[in-house]
Amino acid sequence: MIFSKKYKIVYIEDDADMIDLVRVILEHNQFCVYSAKDGHSGLDLVSQVEPDLVLLDLMIPDLDGWEIFQRIRNNSALKQIPVIIVTAKSQEIDKILGLRIAKVDDYICKPFHPRELVERISTVLTP
Repeated sequence: MIFSKKYKIVYIEDDADMIDLVRVILEHNQFCVYSAKDGHSGLDLVSQVEPDLVLLDLMIPDLDGWEIFQRIRNNSALKQIPVIIVTAKSQEIDKILGLRIAKVDDYICKPFHPRELVERISTVLTP
């Protein structure tokens, strides 16, 4: 998919291999990717970069993904940034909690196909 601008994405994930994989996929599709390996540095990065989208793992050190999500939503400068959960938590109840209760913009379960990741991001970023 080709966009008229290069979207900035912050990926908060503690697995370095997963960060590398997502970075390769997204940079190949013309996205600019920033990453953080824990919750506090992830929140700092979101504030500094002011990305177009946040990809967020749920199981990360120091702050879990739900806490990070709530802090983003409760910050008036950040609350409009779309958040997609990217996690190994694939139980139906986890998806329901994310999509219907927390109101994340999307919920992607690991493992995923690269094309699925790009398409789901594109759907969230395209008005």
